[in-house]
Amino acid sequence: MKVEIWSDIMCPFCYIGKRKFEAALEQFPEKDSIQVEWKSFQLNAGLKQEPGRDIYDYLASIKGESREWAAQALAQMTGMAKESGLDFHFEKAVVANSFDAHRLIQFAKQHQLGDAAEEQLFAAYFTEGKDVSNHETLADIGAAIGLNRDAVVAMLRSDDFSGTVNTDGLEAQQLGARGVPFFVMDRKLGVAGAQPVEVFTQALTQAFGEWKKAQPLTTLENIEGPVCSPDGTCN
Repeated sequence: MKVEIWSDIMCPFCYIGKRKFEAALEQFPEKDSIQVEWKSFQLNAGLKQEPGRDIYDYLASIKGESREWAAQALAQMTGMAKESGLDFHFEKAVVANSFDAHRLIQFAKQHQLGDAAEEQLFAAYFTEGKDVSNHETLADIGAAIGLNRDAVVAMLRSDDFSGTVNTDGLEAQQLGARGVPFFVMDRKLGVAGAQPVEVFTQALTQAFGEWKKAQPLTTLENIEGPVCSPDGTCN
């Protein structure tokens, strides 16, 4: 059964949601039958870097709040992340456009490294304070997960996967997503947000049960009787 996950690597709830979903999947009895596909959903597509502007000023400006309010909100988010085993360092975060990071994820997916790319990009942004719009940084991340560095550089210099990134975002909206993270199970059940592990477990159980019922029979329960074998003998 396929689970599609729409996210942006600058979305804290997406990283937290990834951990909670992974915890649910790890204890799911049929986990080996689950295929996870990461999809792109870019937040603030028009974002441009401004020298000297940190994430506190950025959040305050888009929310119409004070810098103090932003600092408090991000401190609470850091606490939520810690509960899921994540170490957020917003004081180091570089506010940057995530479009090229999404293109790297799409490229990595072609090599079955989509999850590795997501994980490394989340860590780069939230923990390590790296500029996820910088092509050298993205090339380093690509190489770290097993991609050919020169191939990543060439991809970033082109417009490859731009259409895929945009199409993914439109597809999520058509499926009813109001934001990310957005988990879609077998295109029948959607789960929005960084839900508790128990919610993901329940959703996986429900969706998998319905998916399994819809699968064609692959084995037969035979009632034995007299037959003629391929060698011509009958018994």
